[in-house]
Amino acid sequence: MSEETNALAVTLFSEILTADQLLRNRLSRILPKGMEISHFSVLNHLAFVADERTPAQLADTFHVTRGAMTNTLNRLEWAGYVHIRPDWDDARRKMVAISPAGRRARDHAIAAIAPVINQVVAELGGERVRSVLPVLRDLRIRLERGG
Repeated sequence: MSEETNALAVTLFSEILTADQLLRNRLSRILPKGMEISHFSVLNHLAFVADERTPAQLADTFHVTRGAMTNTLNRLEWAGYVHIRPDWDDARRKMVAISPAGRRARDHAIAAIAPVINQVVAELGGERVRSVLPVLRDLRIRLERGG
């Protein structure tokens, strides 16, 4: 690999990691009290898919261990944001669904986050954001595949 390619790769990933850290820090401060980014992410996913998922499916979706997902789901269940029930076809598995309270909490979080992310997109310009999305999507897909 050339020195130039190496420098480009390091710069790209450095920018992505720094932007991720800054965004997480900002969102953590504006999410509703007690809600973590992981909680919001799971609620948002469950609201989007509008169907039940197993904890294993959710762990795979978010690229976390099953133990980490179990911890997140336990906190969401304790808050009343998800319902966890046995799988009627396989008693060894559980099924997770967003509750009405979870949907309200997710909507409240979206309302808190929207002004911040909309402002960033407006400052960057919609066309610039649209132009970078395919590159970021391809990067995510390649990383998901391990390549």
